[in-house]
Amino acid sequence: MKRTTRDERQGTVVQVAAGLICHSGRYLIAKRKPGAHLGGLWEFPGGKREGGESMEECLRRELREELGIEVAGPKLFRVIRHEYPEETVELHFFLCDAFSGTPEPHGCEALVWVGPQEIGSYEFPPADRPVVDALMRGDSGV
Repeated sequence: MKRTTRDERQGTVVQVAAGLICHSGRYLIAKRKPGAHLGGLWEFPGGKREGGESMEECLRRELREELGIEVAGPKLFRVIRHEYPEETVELHFFLCDAFSGTPEPHGCEALVWVGPQEIGSYEFPPADRPVVDALMRGDSGV
């Protein structure tokens, strides 16, 4: 069950937690499976909040399910609200520079580690662009 909130102006808002997983100055990005919403685009791993979860609990669950890793001490980086034609999403991006396990693509087509100077050459959904731009500028706090 996905967690949504109601905004009378914008309708239903889907809340999503995403991890900016950083290791040795590089970020882990995931390619969405073809046929999925925004399939074929790259994203920061994460997913939709379920009922009763905090955003941090959502992040931990999604990264465990999608990548097989456990994160420690995620720090909120940015919250971005974006309106797609079919829904409005509120993305909570967390910096994750401490994790255990080896990321594997359980919930996506592929994974790749990229540096801030390379990340702009990957195609991301419009909602992720402000974060991509911030990382390219070196504004990550890591």
